[in-house]
Order: sequence, then C-alpha cells, then structure tokens
Amino acid sequence: MGKCMIIGCGGVASVAIHKCCQNSSVFEEIMIASRTKSKCDALKEKLQGTTKTKIHTAKVDADNVEELIALINEFNPDVVLNLALPYQDLTIMDACLATKTHYIDTANYEPLDTAKFEYKWQWAYREKFKEAGICALLGSGFDPGVTGVFAAYAQKHQFDEIHYLDILDCNGGDHGYPFATNFNPEINIREVSANGSYWENGEWVETEPMEIKREYDFAEVGKKDMYLLHHEELESLGQNLKGIKRIRFFMTFGQSYLTHLKCLENVGMTSIEPIEYEGKQIVPLQFLKAVLPDPASLGPRTVGKTNIGCIFQGVKDGKEKTYYLYNVCDHQECYKEVGSQAISYTTGVPAMIGAMLVMNGTWNKPGVWNIEEFDPDPFMAALNEWGLPWEEDFNPTLVD
Repeated sequence: MGKCMIIGCGGVASVAIHKCCQNSSVFEEIMIASRTKSKCDALKEKLQGTTKTKIHTAKVDADNVEELIALINEFNPDVVLNLALPYQDLTIMDACLATKTHYIDTANYEPLDTAKFEYKWQWAYREKFKEAGICALLGSGFDPGVTGVFAAYAQKHQFDEIHYLDILDCNGGDHGYPFATNFNPEINIREVSANGSYWENGEWVETEPMEIKREYDFAEVGKKDMYLLHHEELESLGQNLKGIKRIRFFMTFGQSYLTHLKCLENVGMTSIEPIEYEGKQIVPLQFLKAVLPDPASLGPRTVGKTNIGCIFQGVKDGKEKTYYLYNVCDHQECYKEVGSQAISYTTGVPAMIGAMLVMNGTWNKPGVWNIEEFDPDPFMAALNEWGLPWEEDFNPTLVD
C-alpha cells in the first residue's frame, strides 16, 4: 500500500510500530525517526526478522522544521505519524505542509511553558491544509481518539441527539512502584495537576485540581475512585455532537499516586517554571521525569486491566436512552504481544488505525479534522481486528 514515517520512539510509538509491522499489506515501508537513533535501531533489530514491512531508521530533531522537511523529502512517505512530544506538533505540521504530506497525531499541541490543552493552535491550520490538498487527523489515540470514535458511532447508530457524555478512563493496573506514571511523566503530571473543567451548555466550567471525585464499579476491574479532569476531546466533541448539553472526563487514581503527587507539588518538583541550579537553568518537572521510572519499563511488572469508555444519555425516536461503549485491556496480554503495558497499547493501536485509514483513502479529505468528524464504522471494525475489542451496555450505571 505505502510508506509511513513515524516520529518518536517511546512506549506508544513502540506499540504503533509493532502494529504497523503486523499490518504489512498496508505499511509496506516505515521509517522510525527520533532524536535518539539508537532506540530506533534497537526496535528495528527486534522486528525486522518478524515482518514483511521494510524498516528504516533516522535521527531527527522534531523541533527543527528544516530537518523534518529534509527527512520527509528523503523518505517520501504517504503519511507522517507524529508520536513525539505534544510541544512538537506544530513544527511537524509545518514540515508536512511544506512537503504536502498527510499528518496524524494522538494528542493536541501544548506550549512548552504553559499547561494549556486546546486545539486552537492546530485548528488554525485548517485552510492551509485544505489549500495544500492534504489531511491532518488530530487525536488518533484512545482519549482523545477512540473516545471520539465511540461518540461518533453512538451518534450515528444509537441516538438522534446525545445530551450527556461522561468519558471514564480507568487504569486498574499495578506496577508495584510507590509512584510512577504510565506515560510520559512530564505530560501526565502537567495534565493531572492542572485545573479541571467540563463542558456544559456551551461553556467551560472550571474546577480545582481533583476537586470532583466519584466512585464507579468498572467491568473486570471493580470499584475505583475517579476524578474530574480537563481533557482536550471535550473541546471538539462540544462542537461536533448534536444536542450536547454536558461532557465530563474522569480518570482513576490510587491513593499512593495522589499522596506522592501532592508531596512533589508541595516541594516544587512539578513546576514548569525554570530555576537556576549551579549556574544552569533547569525545569523541575523535567528533572523529575529523569529520575522517575521510564514508562516503557513498566510492561513486565504491570498486572491488571484498563477499562476506558463513554457513557451516553440522549434521545432516540422521542424516548430517553442510555448507552455505554467501552474497551477492557489486559496489561500482561499487551506485554506478551508487543512488550508494552496497556496504557501504551490503547494509544498505539488507534494511532496505527488512524494512519491506515488516512493512507488507504478511507478517511482522507483535505483539511484539519478531529477524529469524530469521520465515519466511525471503519475504525470500529479495525478496533476489533487489531486488538481493542469494544463492549456495549444498554443499561449502564450512570455517574451523578
């Protein structure tokens, strides 16, 4: 079918690369490009004898547009799959514009110096991508990503109008450490220490961090405490769901995580403001990232399951209706298959699926699009095929 350039070589990228190599009829060639080429080479060494996909590797600085342009021109991919840091989204989009190459990512752009989770910077590229005749697919992970596909599927097949949506992200896994994060610590801690918010009647309602807490009994996991967070898909879903009145996002956290996080906050270790230390400028959160366990190392020791999904309330044929779409993923099964835990797996698989649907033309239209703006059916079928089967509940317990 074609060629895909994958920028990044962390836990999520590793899963996406494994899945591309399982899907060789679509991904005939891939290039793994990262600031640390040795990580790319190690993954190539592991995979190249197990797949028909031809694997290339390269060193690239994703903050440098000219380097990116040169590498894209050299490899000439059909799509660029951005699995680098969210701070680097715009430079990669600029390089895709310059080379007229389709673009896919899993998370919205974030400024390096401010914990802002908004789509406005990427939405500003809509006309440029449309004029260039190329497609940018935003947020093809799980949340955002599959949650948006679930919403589009519910809107298409189950409801005339969706009025209320609660997105529930439960990690029932245990890695055995007192404190660690399941994906990039810098991104994770910025997200959970920021103010919470939810979308209601066309406006944002802001909350203090971790102010709103609920308990929920998750299928195959059990009862867990969950907390309301701001999450980027609320912004796009608020615009793209017919009749929507309120959208909330909840994520589970254990008490050990919260206690350690509060302690780190209290001593300034989660700050993103640079400080001077021994004549050098350092960012405390970046230093903390360096001393915490690498999320990619958690796979062998993480046991338990994740349960991530969407509870919908709305109207069908004049009658009120509730509907729950979710996926359950086993950490150890993921590790056996691709060498990563389920948090990376649930993001890496949808990243591959999004790249596939853009590359094969199923979802390919010029402009910048959030995932729920495409037909959900091909993606939903691919989730079942590629390792993230979904479940339905037509009488779910609602979140108050």
